[in-house]
Amino acid sequence: MTDVEPNAKQRLLRTVLDRFAIYGDLESAVPFGKGHINDTFVSTWNQGGTRLRYTHQRINERVFTRPGEVMENILRVTNHIRGKLEGVGDRSRRVLTVVPAADGKPFVRDAEGGWWRSYCFIENARGGDLASSPEEAALLGKSVGRFQNQLADIGGERLFETIPGFHNMETRYTRFHEALQKNGSGRAGGCRGEIDFLLENEKRGGLLIRSLWEGTIPERICHDDTKMNNILLDETTGEALCVIDLDTVMPGTSLFDLGDLIRSVATRVGEDEQDLSGAGFDPALFRALVEGYFSEARSFLTPAEYALVCESGRSMTQIMALRFLTDYLEGDHYYHIDRPLHNLDRCRSQIALIRSMDSQWEEAEKTVRELAPAVTSENG
Repeated sequence: MTDVEPNAKQRLLRTVLDRFAIYGDLESAVPFGKGHINDTFVSTWNQGGTRLRYTHQRINERVFTRPGEVMENILRVTNHIRGKLEGVGDRSRRVLTVVPAADGKPFVRDAEGGWWRSYCFIENARGGDLASSPEEAALLGKSVGRFQNQLADIGGERLFETIPGFHNMETRYTRFHEALQKNGSGRAGGCRGEIDFLLENEKRGGLLIRSLWEGTIPERICHDDTKMNNILLDETTGEALCVIDLDTVMPGTSLFDLGDLIRSVATRVGEDEQDLSGAGFDPALFRALVEGYFSEARSFLTPAEYALVCESGRSMTQIMALRFLTDYLEGDHYYHIDRPLHNLDRCRSQIALIRSMDSQWEEAEKTVRELAPAVTSENG
């Protein structure tokens, strides 16, 4: 994929818009959001006097090397969830709607070979970076539990692995060691504390993926990127509407999703924060989040999954610290950055969160035991 400036990407977008099944007169198409990976835009159309908006994304082919498989997964998942919501009011706000191309495909290719997709824009909804209250944390947990439950019986062929080894801690550490050895950016000397911490925790970090490989916990369809800003909330009621950013929906473990949710919700500062004086794990948010998640996931969770709830939060925080630091050492090729030390700052925020989790580990484990027993007995 050719790297182009944002204004050039907007021009590319305008060359493909008329090839989607969108009707009316285009009024505007502007950049939207602050995602790390794909380029996202929102267009506004006048359709017979009514203004409607659509979301458009150029898929990052350096990350998603098989965009066709990504879109096939997304269509299967959204169609399955839509079927589950038959008869539910406001259904179009509770699951993403893929807008097809004029030729019926779920994507359009631009003149440079790039892949574009479009969705109906979900109005009066918002994402967020930090939970505002335990009540909101509970809604977020419930939303992800419901998402997993909706896909528990999807059937058919196994979904594609859109990024093979995405949450494979051992593979991530292999790349980390390679980046350390090469030190191509010359940055390793300035982050020895972060490097040492991740090396000291290498063995423990692999517990989740080893449990999946060994069959201790079952394989399930999961989102694989359930940070808080991938869950839309109703701007008026605060209700959790739907989970978005479905590029990484694929086989994994339910604990990948729960762990990433713990990482991004049960915390006092965001991952981009530079001032870590207030950083830490929030036990009240954790309790509400887990209780909300269990309320939807109790029909399928096993005792082995409950036993690894706290470990899931620590593991997913660690893998993000590892990925941020690896990208920093490699020269910031993967994540969008706004400042030279951005990825290192992200790594430091995750390490601070792990240290805080560890200092409150017994309390968190007690919370899970209090909330899980009735559910555990139902599952054996």
